Amino acid sequence: MERRNLLRAAVAAPAATLVTTAAAGVAPAQASGGRFDDDSPRFAIAVLPDTQYLFDADSADPAPLRETFGYLLEQRAEDNIAFLTHLGDVTEHGTEPEIVLAGQTFTKIDGKLPYSVLAGNHDIDGSKDDQRGPSAYLSQFGPQRQSKSKTFLGASKDGYNSAHLIEAAGRKWLILALDWRISDSGIEWAQGLINQHAKTPTIVTTHDLAYADDAGQAYLSGNGQRMWDKLVKGNDQIFLTLNGHYWPPGRTVLKNDAGHDVHVHITNYQDRYYGGAGMIRLYRFDLVRNRIDVETFAPWFLARDPSKRTPLEAETIELTSDVDRFSLEFDFDARFPPAKPGPRPAAQVVDRHTAAYWRFDAAGQSVADGATVKDLSGKGNHLTVRRLANSTDQTLTLSQEHHVGAPAHASLKFDGGKGPDRGAILQTAAGAPITTAKFLGGYTIEAFIKLPEPFEGDHAWMGILSWEGRAGDAGKHSGWSDLEPTCSLNVSGERFLQYVLYSEVGDHNPTSWSHAMPTGVWQHLAVVNDGKRSIVYINGSKIARNPTQPAQGIATLGLPFTIGATSFDLKYGQGFYGWIGDVRITSRALRPAQFLPGGHYR
Repeated sequence: MERRNLLRAAVAAPAATLVTTAAAGVAPAQASGGRFDDDSPRFAIAVLPDTQYLFDADSADPAPLRETFGYLLEQRAEDNIAFLTHLGDVTEHGTEPEIVLAGQTFTKIDGKLPYSVLAGNHDIDGSKDDQRGPSAYLSQFGPQRQSKSKTFLGASKDGYNSAHLIEAAGRKWLILALDWRISDSGIEWAQGLINQHAKTPTIVTTHDLAYADDAGQAYLSGNGQRMWDKLVKGNDQIFLTLNGHYWPPGRTVLKNDAGHDVHVHITNYQDRYYGGAGMIRLYRFDLVRNRIDVETFAPWFLARDPSKRTPLEAETIELTSDVDRFSLEFDFDARFPPAKPGPRPAAQVVDRHTAAYWRFDAAGQSVADGATVKDLSGKGNHLTVRRLANSTDQTLTLSQEHHVGAPAHASLKFDGGKGPDRGAILQTAAGAPITTAKFLGGYTIEAFIKLPEPFEGDHAWMGILSWEGRAGDAGKHSGWSDLEPTCSLNVSGERFLQYVLYSEVGDHNPTSWSHAMPTGVWQHLAVVNDGKRSIVYINGSKIARNPTQPAQGIATLGLPFTIGATSFDLKYGQGFYGWIGDVRITSRALRPAQFLPGGHYR
């Protein structure tokens, strides 16, 4: 069991009852440094407060901090840890021996985990601001050390203030590490960086900004009020401040000049057993759920054999008060609207494996009956528009609506429904290459769709796309009816996605089913076949109900490929209801990273 899972157990069970890998006789995982995924919408920032009692003259003990660093390296990939920020008071007296020992301890993460360090009042001459001049701290933790990190953005001329720019969840994030007593020139430097990275979400870290009462309610300190007035409240991109120095820990929410929330948090555990024992906080950012989940724990105690933990160690493994373990609701896209990708030309999404690619943004594109939508793969699989009987011009219209990751910023709006014959279809000509392609070596079918909100009427079993051709005519008799087509992508009455396939090899009828698809939201659908079986993805996530039945090739019969409906007995009695964007068919199995959205699934 991973340490991370052990930590989760602390919420449901007393810390003293946790079972570690050591106790279970399992060798702990070796620290590997783990790979950080900057595209994942979920990532973590680790926060390390005052470690001063671990570097206190002849009573120094860096072991807890070494264990914390080892934990962060070991868990970096699993927890997707982007960065570590220290909040100052690295040492107790700021003497050269203390600072050097601390510096040696930090070498464990140098080059393996980006981090920032700032000076607390115990690290330097606390009676002066950042214009104090040289110090043992500056020699050990100044710009010359931090500049080796790829996240390092720069430092103020005095060297006591630094900035880091990290990339996580497909965004850039600015982290300012500001001195215990930042000067006016330091604030001017920080403001200049903010101006250079306008609209970049920003976190301010410093040693002294807020303190808390025993109930955990935080208030700005005198220095904090100055920083608030001169730097924080006027810059709407600052959404979080972190500081140590004071205990107990606490938090509050203040309104900036734009009327938006700024979360002010105090993190300091030097008053706890063993000087806090290198305790850390993980701020887990989740841009899918629009939340920041915070937890506080001591890796040094977590690593101990439970049977050998002392009572104080056991009770300090994890802190669970509402100022130590909590969640914040935060709508990142509303506060920091992401730059939306522009349209991409077909040449960027077509290669020699592309069997067909259709999009609906061509200049002068028509959707009148008989109009042509060109196959941009160059393979000649052009589509012709046809409305079903009893349909009107409004049954099929051009739309500017599109999935954020779609190459074309356009789609078709279908207003189809159950009979009598309402809908529109786009079909290839008989004999087009796609009508006889068997795809024995594998394939990927992709489409963007959006179901209307509200979803009105009965649209059960409407088709998104299909190959015509009765299964029975292909010699396939294993399915629901010999009259259904050999391959179709449909939506059930419960809005479940259904992929039905009669494979070319063997009489097999594997059918995939998704969860209920939401309305009013664009979805990217992908069917991936590796020549052995088919797997369906929605928004890059594999659905659960993918059968293991063999599925090699598609039993095509030379009849048209169709977008907008599924035939039965070679007839179309019901059209699609909603929007359809780009559709691409590739003659090989693609990985999710190769799908059309290119990572843009939100």
